[in-house]
Amino acid sequence: MVQVKLFDCEHEEDLEEEMNQFLEQISPRDVIDIKYNVALIGDASGEQVFCFSALIIYKN
Repeated sequence: MVQVKLFDCEHEEDLEEEMNQFLEQISPRDVIDIKYNVALIGDASGEQVFCFSALIIYKN
């Protein structure tokens, strides 16, 4: 069965850590694809918020 795991973090180091922890639990040959995205959101006060997200598609 094909499944997905979604990750969403404000810091790229947190995303990397969470993904590595998950990938340790599955076989590398079960990974089908990894999608990565970065979004930047700015508000009226000039504050910027980053959103780092990734989707791992894998066989279970």
